[in-house]
Amino acid sequence: MKKIRILLIEDNRLLRDGIAAILKKQPDIHVAESAGNGENILELIEKHKPDIVLIDLGLQIQNSLRVVKLIKKKFQLIKIIVMDLVPLQTDVFKLVQAGVSGFMLKNIKAADFLKTIRSVYEGAQVLPSHLTGSLFTQVVENAINSTDHSTIFKSIRMTKREKEVIELIADGLTNKEIAQELHISSYTVKSHVHNILEKLAIHTRVQIAKHAYISNPNNLDDDNTPLSDK
Repeated sequence: MKKIRILLIEDNRLLRDGIAAILKKQPDIHVAESAGNGENILELIEKHKPDIVLIDLGLQIQNSLRVVKLIKKKFQLIKIIVMDLVPLQTDVFKLVQAGVSGFMLKNIKAADFLKTIRSVYEGAQVLPSHLTGSLFTQVVENAINSTDHSTIFKSIRMTKREKEVIELIADGLTNKEIAQELHISSYTVKSHVHNILEKLAIHTRVQIAKHAYISNPNNLDDDNTPLSDK
């Protein structure tokens, strides 16, 4: 069985040792290395080739955002999960831009902690539930309403097919019409729509269209019906 290789960066030794102890008990997880700061992070990644870097947002010696950017610049496929007590809205926004795949509060239950790691490994983007419903949604809405409208859209990774679906939604096509255009089933279109909603943390066709046609908002229709209903 292939194990999920973890590189743990946490400057609180007691917490670092505790997290490592939990991870080492899991048959599908391997702690490749644990370190107290991100000074040699690129060397450690090169050496251990982890699948996931688990990093504390509040490193005292290194700026965690800078470390994240360095990782994603050189190792684009590596997934990063950030840990913090109470992440600020600005921190979440900047880290999403930088390519972070998940956030975990440090008071998270062990079962949810492990579930997050496994979900991110499988390709999901994970946020604490209360952030998904409030903080992260607010971050997305702020991005939509700001002068730099394309920032949040560019920061969220979409598949080629999801991008095609977004473009057709922006053109005013229904799910049935999109299915005909792409030669796929309506069920598959609904699945793509669901994934787009989850990734962008939004709810309506208008909001999707804003991302695609933000440079020309007059092209948007007035339909506020949830995507999944069409």
